[in-house]
Amino acid sequence: MNGVAPPHQVVSAGGPDVVLLRRALGQFATGVTVITTVSPDGEPAGCTVSAFCSLSLDPPLVLVCIDKARAMHQLLSTAPGYVVNVLHADQQDLALRFARPGGDRFRGLSLHYGRHDIPHIGGAIAHLECDRHAVLDGGDHAIVLGRIQGLAVHDGEPLLYARGTFLNVSKTQWERALADAPPEWLLTAPW
Repeated sequence: MNGVAPPHQVVSAGGPDVVLLRRALGQFATGVTVITTVSPDGEPAGCTVSAFCSLSLDPPLVLVCIDKARAMHQLLSTAPGYVVNVLHADQQDLALRFARPGGDRFRGLSLHYGRHDIPHIGGAIAHLECDRHAVLDGGDHAIVLGRIQGLAVHDGEPLLYARGTFLNVSKTQWERALADAPPEWLLTAPW
């Protein structure tokens, strides 16, 4: 026995059960971002996205996956660019605010505006200013590629999400993990 549990479901030609699929995908811990852009009339818009990752260093590309049923899909598909705001561990309320429909999501936030007058959210640990590079079909989602044109990095721990909840990783745990990483790994990591 190799210690691997048998699968709960064998995938049929029609694909896996959606509930089980969501559960399996939820096992993957991810960072949490708020993607911001502006509407054609100049109004700020944003939504919480955990389906974000780096794609290429040369050229510097990232990707964001957005549900085609969300209003942000149309905006991101046509806007000249967007900002990836990587949330700090203490910004759970902000992640929830931008995940829910309606309301003035930007009310009371510390903002500054960058490229294309797109808002950057204060307190985030990184900001990536991207020009829209391409929009690809991804089933019920669109894959919006962005070419990084500007960035800022700030101190702090990232907000993480898995199994339908936010994860709390202390500064001590982060420091221990980084201290245990071999120096060559930190220098050769793809990010």
